[in-house]
Amino acid sequence: MIKVGIIGGAGYTAGELIRILINHPNAEIDFVFSTSNAGNHISKVHQDLVGSLDLKFTDTVNPNIDVLFLCLGHGNSVKFLSANTFSETTKIIDLGNDFRLEADKTFEGKTFVYGLPELNKEAIVNAKYIANPGCFATAIQLGLLPLADAGLITKDVHVNAVTGATGAGTSLSATTHFTWRDNNFSYYKPFTHQHLGEINQSVNQLQSDFFSEIIFMPNRGNFSRGIFATIYTDFEGSVEDAKTIYKSFYKDAKFTFVSDDFLHMKQVVNTNKCLVHLHKHNGKLLITSTIDNLLKGASGQAVQNMNLMFGLEETTGLGLKATYF
Repeated sequence: MIKVGIIGGAGYTAGELIRILINHPNAEIDFVFSTSNAGNHISKVHQDLVGSLDLKFTDTVNPNIDVLFLCLGHGNSVKFLSANTFSETTKIIDLGNDFRLEADKTFEGKTFVYGLPELNKEAIVNAKYIANPGCFATAIQLGLLPLADAGLITKDVHVNAVTGATGAGTSLSATTHFTWRDNNFSYYKPFTHQHLGEINQSVNQLQSDFFSEIIFMPNRGNFSRGIFATIYTDFEGSVEDAKTIYKSFYKDAKFTFVSDDFLHMKQVVNTNKCLVHLHKHNGKLLITSTIDNLLKGASGQAVQNMNLMFGLEETTGLGLKATYF
């Protein structure tokens, strides 16, 4: 059994990670670290786990676990790893943004691999340290990478994507209160969202001559979870040409699928899937991509990476059904 430690155990991503791991046939949770909740039952915070888990939060760590998941706020993983030491054999999967960019991937002798399996599967299999992708970044990259791999992104890319309230985390702010979010819709961080760095990095990994701009408008939706992204750019071929490119690129992917039908978000919520749909109009290719921001956009993808790192079938523990009804 893979012994697991989780840091930052009170947040949404940690809650989803725990839910997956207690049903994972090859993993067992050794500890869940939370200084603010130490001594409390985990199910007091993650109430969907009542009757499923009797473990308590702790403020101490076991340095000899097999894998450590960091579910901390962005910028806090470096601080935690600077203050805590783990075994030389402990693998680390960071769900924050501290190590995603090329300039930040090496820390105290540890080199982090960018953990998007559809892009870096072979490197993930051989990695000891993983930088799990961002949620918006995952949805947008999975919409763009087949085009980049074919060298066909020749003009600016326009992205409009909406995320659910869980994307903002558990801390309350002016824009996360129910009375503000309910029956409401808004944009934020126009053109400057932090995930643009990793998106551009991955596109350039496959298409080194990509010099155009990815113009990204992130939006807040009045639902709890999910991401729905629409992406468009110039494309000279037919929609059938595009489908051939995409289906070939994802032919061996375990969780990313090209659909011939228009998409809606309920198809993927509560799963580790990404669905992609293609539509052509007047020289523009419209790419729709949808994921669950907490699963394929965070904890599900982290477990997918763990499976690859430990030589397990990629889908182990991730056979989740969408909450379709």
